[in-house]
Amino acid sequence: MKQPVGMDDREKQERAARRHFSVRINMFFFCTFVLFSVLIVQLAILQFVQGKDLSASKNRTYKKDVTISPIRGNIYSQDGYPIAYTISTQSAYYLIEPDQKKADQIELAKKLESIFATYGNPDGTKLTAADIIKNMDVGIDINGNKAKDPSYTYWPRRIKSGLTNKEIAYISEHIDELPGIEVTEESTRQYDPSLIAPQLVGYLKQYSAAKNMKDSYIKKYTDNPEDYLNEEYVGFDGLEFLYQDDLRGKNGSKTYSVNPSSEIISQVSIVPPEKGRNLHLTLNKDVQLATQKAIEDHIKFMRTKTNPSDYYSMGNQAIAGYAVMMEVDTGRVIAMANYPSYDPNEWISGFSQDRYNQLLNAISNGTIRDRQPNILDDKERVKHPSSVVPLGSTMKPLTVLVGLSEGLLTTTETYSDYGSFNFGKDNKSTIRNSDGQGWGGINAAGALWHSSNTFMAAMIGNRLYLNKTGGLDIWNSYMEKFGLGVVTGSNLPGEYAGTKEYLTMAKDSSPQAALVYASFGQAARYTTLQLAQYATMLANHGKRYRPIFVDEITTYDNQVVTKVEPEILNEVTFPASYWKTLEEGMSKVNVQQFEDFPYPFERKTGTSEQDLPGKRVNNAVFISYAPADKPRVAVAVVVPEGGFGSFGAAPIARKMYDAYDQAIGMYGTPKGAPQQ
Repeated sequence: MKQPVGMDDREKQERAARRHFSVRINMFFFCTFVLFSVLIVQLAILQFVQGKDLSASKNRTYKKDVTISPIRGNIYSQDGYPIAYTISTQSAYYLIEPDQKKADQIELAKKLESIFATYGNPDGTKLTAADIIKNMDVGIDINGNKAKDPSYTYWPRRIKSGLTNKEIAYISEHIDELPGIEVTEESTRQYDPSLIAPQLVGYLKQYSAAKNMKDSYIKKYTDNPEDYLNEEYVGFDGLEFLYQDDLRGKNGSKTYSVNPSSEIISQVSIVPPEKGRNLHLTLNKDVQLATQKAIEDHIKFMRTKTNPSDYYSMGNQAIAGYAVMMEVDTGRVIAMANYPSYDPNEWISGFSQDRYNQLLNAISNGTIRDRQPNILDDKERVKHPSSVVPLGSTMKPLTVLVGLSEGLLTTTETYSDYGSFNFGKDNKSTIRNSDGQGWGGINAAGALWHSSNTFMAAMIGNRLYLNKTGGLDIWNSYMEKFGLGVVTGSNLPGEYAGTKEYLTMAKDSSPQAALVYASFGQAARYTTLQLAQYATMLANHGKRYRPIFVDEITTYDNQVVTKVEPEILNEVTFPASYWKTLEEGMSKVNVQQFEDFPYPFERKTGTSEQDLPGKRVNNAVFISYAPADKPRVAVAVVVPEGGFGSFGAAPIARKMYDAYDQAIGMYGTPKGAPQQ
């Protein structure tokens, strides 16, 4: 019987398929054999060739160092009173436990939240579980989601500082329920509650805050990150920053032996840190506190005055004040005060954002910087002047020196003062005295006594423009020699050099107008410290001293390391007759609340005008030195919106002098507190 057509073809196809399957299965077994052979060879190599090295690596230990921050040195006033000091405190730290589960870490954070809320300081910063898990640095948030990668396993994490006795007792009693938690003694910064010169002393913040700051002076930290712990507190302003290296001391270390998994496998080895050095300031505690209170009390007093016939009422809008007292023959700063002020201890306990906003412009040192009014509302803030104001008539003693030195007038030459002076193209620009008062025939001393704007403008400012080539440059050179328009040399971070508005005025208006207005103190703005340095030069006849804030630096056990000596930055010389002219005029200037002052003193008041949005304000400015026969200290006071210098600023200076006389003595012998 014949096969159906196509049957042979199907049989051929089936045989071909079986052959292909056979080839594929053989290839599979061959490849499997090769892979197993390679694996066996590799295992043999690991066992017999590398086994000894790998076994040694498993048991190998590593040394890991943890930096220990030193105990910070203290800051004392001139009379030995502690202004900033380091105290012992107890802190809770967390060290990651081997094989601790993420869920256990979250549970631990929640337990700690409850403990801190129950036994912690009710007025302190509240830590939530989310805050705590972040401080634990375990790579997750409180919900178990991935956070930033954790730091080294062996590195202890600070969870909370300043534990209360109840927190310490509870944690110690339940330590077995809190795996990884330990209580460690460390140091924390405290500032005296009487708030002695907080803007000068400065404050501390955690080193980690420096990483996000762009201020150039912070580079001393960001350039050397390996020297600091993120949680370590370092100086961020004032003397705390300026003397950071002295105050901080030297690092110690903890050395751990860890295995390749970074697990601690032996006892810690400790190299103790070296304690920081102490600063002994030039500030006198009693004078400083009296200065701070004098500014606050006088501003509050003026704000109660509403009768326009009362000259104190011109200062009833004042909200800030600044004062500096400096020794005439050393440059030592006895007092440096800002109002309003704040409590620097809040940096340690922690600011809320709202509280920080409230204090933003109270923290800055307005005696050396252009500090804005401490007003939250931006539109309202610009209606008030900053701490750096025009000098007004306090410029006039230096103006007279410029005129005499440049031969623009003599000490006896008189000027007919009719209360106004015209200058410029077609004499259309007019300068007037206060209230348009004319003083008749006056010489330089009389012009200082009566504070004649027209004398300064006509006899010095205008003549300097008309009779001298490069009059503006000549003026500027004298300003800088007296420390105006240049930094004082204090080295404090962020010091402001002032604003030479006469240079801008010369371009926008004319050099003649710039010199005329500059001559009576209306074309430049300077800081209170610059004014104090200028006043000392008037007192010591031309020596510009670097401001000194630290008398000496000692070790923690009071061994003197550095004694800070006075330093003259530059010196100018003038004939004795020039200084006599200044003293003759300044000694007659009328000032308030000095009627019974028991010492001769030289002074100059200033009432500087300043245009602000929607209004013109008068700033009270005052410089002086005493005793006139043997000058010891110079004082500068600035009260923005304080009105007349005689009423708005001079009474503050009187209280400063009284405090100095009681604590130190105008002639070197303390007078002592007044009898009650």
